[in-house]
Amino acid sequence: MPRFDVVALGEPLYELNRQPDGRYLPGFGGDTLNVSVAARRLGARAAYVTRLGGDIFGAEIRELMIREGLDVSGVATDAEAPTGLYFVTHGPQGHVFTYRRAGSAASLIRPEDLKPELIGDTVFFHASGISQAISETAARTVSAAIAMAKENGARVSFDTNFRPRLWSAERARPVIAEAAAKADILKTSLEDAVALAGLSEPAAIAAHFRGLGAGAVVVTLGREGVFLSHADGEEFFPGRSVSSVDATGAGDAFTGAFLAELAAGRGLAEAARFANAAAALSTLGYGAIAPLPLRAAVEEALHGRSR
Repeated sequence: MPRFDVVALGEPLYELNRQPDGRYLPGFGGDTLNVSVAARRLGARAAYVTRLGGDIFGAEIRELMIREGLDVSGVATDAEAPTGLYFVTHGPQGHVFTYRRAGSAASLIRPEDLKPELIGDTVFFHASGISQAISETAARTVSAAIAMAKENGARVSFDTNFRPRLWSAERARPVIAEAAAKADILKTSLEDAVALAGLSEPAAIAAHFRGLGAGAVVVTLGREGVFLSHADGEEFFPGRSVSSVDATGAGDAFTGAFLAELAAGRGLAEAARFANAAAALSTLGYGAIAPLPLRAAVEEALHGRSR
């Protein structure tokens, strides 16, 4: 039996989230870190792979990982490079991200930094388009990790997570397509699909990525809900009505919950229904990680009780 349910690779970031009174609330984020913590809070065994800067921000992120129960044996410290930062502001169109991550320690990760005994010893290995976009060496590291996971019988989870501030759609398409072709679980968004494939209809988006070779495909549609496509059919899960204040990391909350449920033996539809509720609950507070829900809260939202 694998030691872990989810092993993720990417860039953790120190977060400063602007509050309604103008203060900046410190916190943590980074898409694949959000996934790992979301899965861990729901009971999954999770590990993270990255490089942190030898600064106060890196030290606090490492402390967070340990506090949340993540295995950090794959987390290295680079004394010469900084830890990435990002700022979140809020307006009529939703949340806006501003990054200070150029030359970050995580962007310097290389394939030779990977530990095969960690990457392959999991039910799911997870990475994203952001994990690839932060540098050429990071993109090569993601490819090497996916191959390593496959060779050792792990299933691959991949989130397209396209960020035009990091790379162009032209550069991103072939790299993301290569990873998508190897993904057992692929999560994308309406915005990503428009930019990467010129598609805006959920069934067509799912068909595109399944045509590349992906197994099950999840298309997140913001407040509208989630569309799931797999070998046995398609299903739409409408968005859940909550008093949302900050949608930062909601898609990652979905992915973490989805993988945790699948690793626990749930079917795709049941896992998607659970993850849809978890993602909605993650928008009730500020920040990417702080509001990620525990299992009891998700069960209460779904069934009115704890399981």
